[in-house]
Amino acid sequence: MRTALVAGARPNFVKIAPLLTALRALPGIEPLVVHTGQHYDESMSGSFFRDLEMTPPDVNLEVGSASHAVQTARIMERFDAFLDDARVDLVTVVGDVNSTVACALTAAKRHIPAAHVEAGLRSFDRRMPEEINRIVTDALSSYLFTPSRDADENLVREGRPRESIHFVGNVMVDSLLRFRGRARARSRALEALSLAPRSFALLTLHRPENVDDPEVLGRILAAVGEIQKDVRVVYPVHPRARRMMEAAGLASRAAAMRGLVMTEPMGYLEFVGLESEALFVLTDSGGVQEETTILGVPCLTVRENTERPVTVREGTNRIVGTDVAAVVGAAREIMSGGATREPRAPELWDGKAAERIAAVLAGAVGSTNAIRPADGEGVRRA
Repeated sequence: MRTALVAGARPNFVKIAPLLTALRALPGIEPLVVHTGQHYDESMSGSFFRDLEMTPPDVNLEVGSASHAVQTARIMERFDAFLDDARVDLVTVVGDVNSTVACALTAAKRHIPAAHVEAGLRSFDRRMPEEINRIVTDALSSYLFTPSRDADENLVREGRPRESIHFVGNVMVDSLLRFRGRARARSRALEALSLAPRSFALLTLHRPENVDDPEVLGRILAAVGEIQKDVRVVYPVHPRARRMMEAAGLASRAAAMRGLVMTEPMGYLEFVGLESEALFVLTDSGGVQEETTILGVPCLTVRENTERPVTVREGTNRIVGTDVAAVVGAAREIMSGGATREPRAPELWDGKAAERIAAVLAGAVGSTNAIRPADGEGVRRA
């Protein structure tokens, strides 16, 4: 069985790295890494392959940046052309970015089954582009690999067949557990920024609902402006957020904050090393919510919801929204020694999720039913 293993953005690379290793270890499965080029420059893509010890992708579609519609269309067009000659039996997609839904939809149109890793997550907020991507991808996928029990429940409610749902744990945690020791040893960020462990907060922002709306972005920066008076805030600035700050006239306000340290985007090891030493993290990233849960670092999510509720129930995450007083109050509570609790690793977040996924696919290869499209009709072979 040949599977196209699709990645397009930074979180995708973290998720496919352990899966690639697990699939390559099994006879009868040939993974091909397809990089869509959704994140394409050195800081957003190239360094991650080196940090995660991945070989270069087999294919790079080089779609680049564009609007959601244009980017999704470009990925579909170029992935469809790749499938003309690739003789692929299964398309494996991860996460919830445009690359995920575009390649799942292209596969469905060709009657090639898809496997979705990180299936079933829901914020129940369809204003989020990622929520639409999740729903559509899950509706089209024959194999639904979930990271948490609530994801299973979401899929069952939506009418997905129980036999297609496989609770396997979290592949992002596989990478984190493998590399966190190396990240702490190799990260030079603390020294470069003259920081002591637990003496700073870490900020990440990239979601459109936060950075594309000048009013919301302004509120978040106002909260950061108060927090940085009490503790240094390190902010690796996502290119999208930087553009939006400049367009909204907020870049000068951020630059004037003496306690806010803005840097270029960091590689995986550099970021995890910094994240593991932070006093707390302010973020709108789902992946960071998961990582802080395993690292035991308090996390304040500047959103109104999360598709990863297990990080709130069992981890270190707290949803604080974007109200200035709420964000500042939650941060000061942590700085005063309150609002922290001992995290508990969610079920099956044990570093073996990729092995479980590979075992399911290996079983499918050996089965007479093998790899079938979502509607159960037809089998495609290389």
